[in-house]
Amino acid sequence: MSQRNYHQFVWPVRVYYEDTDSGGVVYHSNYLNFMERARTEWLRALGFEQPVLKNELGVIFVVHSMTIGFKRPAYFNDMLDVKNRLVKIGHGSMEFSQIIVRENQLLLDATVKLACVDATSFKPQGIPVVVKQKIINNSNLNKPVEQL
Repeated sequence: MSQRNYHQFVWPVRVYYEDTDSGGVVYHSNYLNFMERARTEWLRALGFEQPVLKNELGVIFVVHSMTIGFKRPAYFNDMLDVKNRLVKIGHGSMEFSQIIVRENQLLLDATVKLACVDATSFKPQGIPVVVKQKIINNSNLNKPVEQL
């Protein structure tokens, strides 16, 4: 998959020794942590701290599904950029395209679907209007976000 033109949130990540295996290569599950941090920081940049979403709006976002293509390895001490682009937003879900690059070299490309659920029951719930509107207004996409 070719690297797309990303005009959205970018979160820099340094690879630490703890992120790697004995050969100094990033262990595959740590890429999930990097992507989670980038989505969390994206929400924070929009003004939504996760404790506020949970405690005041009664919702949390959980990973519903994910597809990942590992292209090249990252290594100890690399500086990576995790790039998020909102692709779709529905009543109770969002879909992101996320890539991880090192100096413009594509290392990983993923599609991540998040579901909005009640913070207590974990039952599916609509994304609160205030959250959804801010997300749509600040998506910075070349084209409108697809609404399901």
